Amino acid sequence: MLSALHIENIAVVKSLDVDFSYGMTVLSGETGAGKSIIIDSLGLLLGMRADKELIRSGEDRAEVSAVFEGLPDSATALISELGFDSSEGSIMISRSVSTAGSSARINGRAVTLSVLREVSGVLFNIHGQNDNQQLLDPDNHVEIIDSYAKNSEIRGEYSEIYREILHKRNEIDSLRRDRREQERLSEMLRFQIADIDGARLKRGEEEVLEQTVAKLRSMEQIIKCCTFVQKALEGSEKTRGAIYLTERAAAAMDNVSDALPEAESISERLNDIKYELADIAESMSALYDFGGEDPSTKLDRAEARLHTIGRLKKKYGNSVEEILDFRAEATARLSDMENADGRIEELTAELEALEARANALAKSLSERRRNLSRELTKKITETLAFLDMPKVRFDVGIEKTEDFGATGKDCVEFLISTNPGEPLMPMAKIASGGELARIMLSLKNVLNECDGIDTVIFDEIDTGISGKTSRKVGIKLKEISAKTQVICVTHSAQIASMAHNHFHISKTEVDGRAETRLRLLDRDGREEEIARILGGIEITEAQRSAAREMIADGENYR
Repeated sequence: MLSALHIENIAVVKSLDVDFSYGMTVLSGETGAGKSIIIDSLGLLLGMRADKELIRSGEDRAEVSAVFEGLPDSATALISELGFDSSEGSIMISRSVSTAGSSARINGRAVTLSVLREVSGVLFNIHGQNDNQQLLDPDNHVEIIDSYAKNSEIRGEYSEIYREILHKRNEIDSLRRDRREQERLSEMLRFQIADIDGARLKRGEEEVLEQTVAKLRSMEQIIKCCTFVQKALEGSEKTRGAIYLTERAAAAMDNVSDALPEAESISERLNDIKYELADIAESMSALYDFGGEDPSTKLDRAEARLHTIGRLKKKYGNSVEEILDFRAEATARLSDMENADGRIEELTAELEALEARANALAKSLSERRRNLSRELTKKITETLAFLDMPKVRFDVGIEKTEDFGATGKDCVEFLISTNPGEPLMPMAKIASGGELARIMLSLKNVLNECDGIDTVIFDEIDTGISGKTSRKVGIKLKEISAKTQVICVTHSAQIASMAHNHFHISKTEVDGRAETRLRLLDRDGREEEIARILGGIEITEAQRSAAREMIADGENYR
């Protein structure tokens, strides 16, 4: 249960500390006193959006914290699973809001908002007027019946398979989509592959061809220069070449080596030069040797080959390597397309297996919903009769759908008839605000037994109802509080007089600024507050007497 709440710097609340007890607690006060601030603060602990405008004017930070004690087993198991210590049987959750953003903590340890929501969601919930409106949306009805039927485990397993079914279907549709376009693309890929294959490209050949063309285009100059070098080294009939002269120079050094010791090493160096020059002269022939083939023919063939490569580069890549890579990718894509039918068959078989599993789970969900809906209908109808809707007929409409949906193969919608002789109709078409409030209270009363949450907060459950019906709503809230802590914000004297604990919310001026205060009322204070709610500009003794009688009557239900 919620045992303590601290609110700081939120709207007109400067600092507020409240200790709560088991049973039914009521919060009442004048309109605008700050009741909604307390609800908004608790909403922050549920992970709701942190609006910076909530921060009290002139402050840069606001905070809400709450301590929960006597944790239910479901909450203890989850808290332990998330790594928090609950051995003391209590836990503290907090939320800070600043101009820079918001942060959350559990037992002083920083957590993400998703973790905060997960933990606070098993500790308490808030029922407000928006929840009444949610009853008008049939999408929420299946969630209510599943909560009552405790279908969470089956729903979780079904949801995983449903996501896989959607994925498989999308993949199959993608493969089947626009077969003409795939055929056109296949033809184009085949042409591109044949176009590349026709050239018989080899990696690295472009560089070799470019070198060959450069050599052939300089053929005359190469022959002229190489011949000159060869003659300069080897000599001719009329002149001596460098090789002969170097040899003679080496011999001359040999002749004086006895008298000049350095001459021997010079002679050896000259001989080395002679051998090197001889090798160079011999290599000249190979440099201007074009293999016996006509150089012009060879040049034409090399240039034609480069032209072919250039044509392919314009279409498929900037180099032979990129062209061949393109060809490999095209082959892989073509293979995928040609194997599409096989892949479709494979995916279809997988889809059929998934759908068989999903059908079994959807059937189980449907059976549980239909079986439990009769029990739920009976309990809600009994509660509504107590809440002054004795002629109402309530039913859970469940229709089977052809295909799978996110929650199975059922379309669930609450149906109601509020007047005798009228047919059952969707709730959105019939129910008034007061009727919605009573229907929601009936659902909360029934679901309270199975959701395992120890604290339920009702924000103005009395909207749209008054008099005797309000009294019965108060009785029902008190019945719920026998098993669950109930905190109720109300403007109804009939409801407030049923409470075990009654807080009064007021707004006062402190140092020129408005501040919200919260005060636990004693017996006299309760009588005065309930007399105020009963009406009148001035509180009369008759109103006080009525308030005393209502409180005494409420105590009979303890």
